[in-house]
Amino acid sequence: MVHYGHSNQLRQARAMGDYLIVGVHTDEEIAKHKGPPVFTQEERYKMVQAIKWVDEVVPAAPYVTTLETLDKHNCDFCVHGNDITLTVDGRDTYEEVKQAGRYRECKRTQGVSTTDLVGRMLLVTKAHHSGQEMSSEYREYADSFGKCPGGRDPWTGVSQFLQTSQKIIQFASGKEPQPGETVIYVAGAFDLFHIGHVDFLEKVYRLAERPYVIAGLHFDQEVNRYKGKNYPIMTLHERTLSVLACRYVSEVVIGAPYSVTAELLGHFKVDLVCHGKTEVVPDRDGSDPYQEPKRRGIFRQMDSGSDLTTDLIVQRIIKNRLEYEARNQKKEAKELAFLEARRQQEAQPAAENA
Repeated sequence: MVHYGHSNQLRQARAMGDYLIVGVHTDEEIAKHKGPPVFTQEERYKMVQAIKWVDEVVPAAPYVTTLETLDKHNCDFCVHGNDITLTVDGRDTYEEVKQAGRYRECKRTQGVSTTDLVGRMLLVTKAHHSGQEMSSEYREYADSFGKCPGGRDPWTGVSQFLQTSQKIIQFASGKEPQPGETVIYVAGAFDLFHIGHVDFLEKVYRLAERPYVIAGLHFDQEVNRYKGKNYPIMTLHERTLSVLACRYVSEVVIGAPYSVTAELLGHFKVDLVCHGKTEVVPDRDGSDPYQEPKRRGIFRQMDSGSDLTTDLIVQRIIKNRLEYEARNQKKEAKELAFLEARRQQEAQPAAENA
C-alpha cells in the first residue's frame, strides 16, 4: 500500500538531502518477498509521484538495493526506516550499502502499517474510530493479527496512532492563499487515500493557473453515517496526514461540516467547489450538501477518470484475506528470526570478553 507512514518517511528522507529519488518495486518482486500487493505497481508509481516531497520515481526498482543501483541514479546514499526489510531468504536488503557507508536511517511512524490497515478492513469493527472505546474483540485482534506463534515483533505488530500538532506542522505547507490564486474547495472522507483521490485532486488542481486547493475532511461519525459498515477505515487524524502529503493540496479542514455553507465559503473566500462522480448522500435534514455553491453557480462536478474506490480496495483485501494473514505471519516470523540471530551475534563478543 501507500499510506501516510510512507509519506512521513519520504519527508524525513527529503530533509537529509537536496533531491529525492524513490524506487518502487514491481508487483512480482513484492509478491515474491512479502506477499500480494494491495495496489498495483502502476497505482503505486502514481501514488508515490503525488507525494509532495518526491522529486523522481524509479519504476521497477530492484528489491535489494545495491551500490550499482545508487551509482546508476547518481545517489550519494539511500534512506530506509528503522525497521528491517528482508529478502525471501531472510537477508537484510540493505547489507551492501550499509557496509559501504552509504545508508541513512529515518524514524518509522508509530501506529501505522499496511498490516494494521489490512487488519481493520478484515475485522468489521468501528473500534478504530475516534471517540470509540476499543472493544475486547479489537484489542484481541490488535494483539494477535499477523502474529506468528511465539512472539511479538516490534515492526509488523499493531499499535495505535497518536496525532500531535508537531506532526501536522511537519506535513502542512503553512502557506495562505495569495492574491490572484483560485481557491478551490473539495470535501469528502478521503479514506485509505488512493489513486482515485489522486486523479481527482490532480484534475481539480489543473482547473486553475494558480490553484489553492482546500480539502474538507468529515468527522469519523459523519463518514460512518453516509458510508455505513466500519467506514472510515482510517481515523480523521490519519486521513488528515494522508491528504496533506499530496502535492495538489494546499490546506485541510479537519472535521469539515457535511454541508458546504455560506459561512465556510466566506471564511475561505472560495471561488470554486468541486465534487467527483461518487454519490452525494443528503445531509441529516434531507438537504443537498452542495445547494449553496450550486445556488452561487460555483459548483462543478469532476470525473477523475479512475474507477477505484475505497470499497474496491477493501474488496481486494477480503478476496485475498487468507493470503494476507499468511503474509503477515510469515513476515513476522522472518523478522523475529533475524532479530534473534542479531541478538545472539551481539551477545557472542560479550560472552568472549567475560
